[in-house]
Amino acid sequence: MSGRRGRRAARGGRGRRRTGAIAAGAGAAVAAVVLAVTVWPGGGTNDGASGRTGDGPPPKEARPSPTYPMSKAPQTIPAVAEHEAARGPGWKPGPEGQVVVAKKDADDLADEGRLLAGELQLKYAEGAKAGPGDVELALSSGDAGGEAYTLDVSDQRVRISATDDAGVFYGTRTLKQLTSADGTAPEGVIRDAPAKAQRGFMLDIARKHFSAEWIEERVRELADLKYNQLGLHFSDDQAFRIESDDHPEVVSDPHLTKAEVRRIVKLAQDLHITVIPEIDSPGHLGAVIRAHPELQLVNASGEPARGAVDISKPASAKIVDELLKEYMELFPGGYWHLGADEYRALMASDPEASYPQLARAAQQKYGSGATVQDLATGWLNDRADTVRPSGKKLKAWNDGFFRGGTVEAAEDIEVEYWTGKEIGAREPVEYLDAGRKLVNLNDEYLYYVLGEPNEFTYPTGERIYEEWTPRVLRGTQPVAEKYDDQILGASFAVWCDLSDSQTQAQVADGIRMPLWAMAQKVWDERKPAMSWPDFQNLAKRLG
Repeated sequence: MSGRRGRRAARGGRGRRRTGAIAAGAGAAVAAVVLAVTVWPGGGTNDGASGRTGDGPPPKEARPSPTYPMSKAPQTIPAVAEHEAARGPGWKPGPEGQVVVAKKDADDLADEGRLLAGELQLKYAEGAKAGPGDVELALSSGDAGGEAYTLDVSDQRVRISATDDAGVFYGTRTLKQLTSADGTAPEGVIRDAPAKAQRGFMLDIARKHFSAEWIEERVRELADLKYNQLGLHFSDDQAFRIESDDHPEVVSDPHLTKAEVRRIVKLAQDLHITVIPEIDSPGHLGAVIRAHPELQLVNASGEPARGAVDISKPASAKIVDELLKEYMELFPGGYWHLGADEYRALMASDPEASYPQLARAAQQKYGSGATVQDLATGWLNDRADTVRPSGKKLKAWNDGFFRGGTVEAAEDIEVEYWTGKEIGAREPVEYLDAGRKLVNLNDEYLYYVLGEPNEFTYPTGERIYEEWTPRVLRGTQPVAEKYDDQILGASFAVWCDLSDSQTQAQVADGIRMPLWAMAQKVWDERKPAMSWPDFQNLAKRLG
């Protein structure tokens, strides 16, 4: 792994709004060409000046140069932002073609170059000069966002350029799709960048064990669709699914070994995907409680609260912090998910009466007016303090944020908004008006819950494609456009409530088209130009 990628992966994904990235990057990326691919019509070359074709000198009786129609807009998923049409043969992989990376860029782009060369059955050439039939990958200077790229097909070669290796990588994904769908990348210049910086897939591996191989295959699919985040929810009431050295007593079988997790993380980093771990607390800790029943939260009548630890006990914070610290090294990416949803004490109609020990602890810590809500918010902030020295950005579910109260959640914790159905539900606008930044996990469209319990239904690609946008945070209605910059992106979630309802293969098949549809809508917020049936057909052609 190159030093650049390692550092950037540790910081997490990057991206800018398409308007700024493309406007800033159009001139710079064209001037500093990054990816170059050459087209060989009929096995020859087009010198671009005389219009001659062929590898040697022209025949004695010169033939008229071919006349090409203007190129058609490329068809990819997600669709590209801009395509400047041109006349020419386009480019397709040939037996003599190479993927070329300059020596100065090799530390950053060698992985991208070798991957593309293998996919297109080309040779990889480091430090060579790009010629007809070749693809050139390069880094450019300028102010374009790191995920923006320019792909120029001209002079019988392809040039892909970007200010960051991530942008070059996304350009290679576009080229891979173009040659997969039609065999030929069309002549002209593509300028492209994502609308949203965070484009994620969240997988519940706590309730259902997924093999490392299955997860790795999803990583490869996500990368081709330009997703850049993979969330792993690996601790819940049902199980704790990753090997632990510090607390092996909480780990369930089957589970992922740390070696398997490192392999997944390495593959994801190489494909510009940040793996985001989640140890949900103070609820959803049933697996930990089974090994440490003394931490179980009980109400005034002595009844246990499912999956909830007693946050008035210092031992509860101690074990969760130990687990958080243990896994920071295993997950070097730039984000951490703290959970914070569905704490049973706050789902009671009168938390203070139902859980008097929590009420007393809140008042002792935060003053006479403090409530159980304040104690739970303080727990979230304390866990954030545990993780924050690692430099990771922090996330928590929206129902871990509360209105009013003595204690407020730390401002740097991103809200992952999934529902407005909890007790005291808060509309998305309330978070946005408070200046919060949100990631969209609207359970109406983006929740794939195995077995369809609690009135959930399996989401369809068609509904996402035709109805949903990143501004549709709750239900089916979008928030106002003025909030767009506060919506950081979206994530599609697989929850395994009824884990035996589907096999791993059935899950992979069921989420396929929803993931393709969301990839389109989170990369490009505009109304799709392609009809849903045409989009489906294109997805089939692309694999």
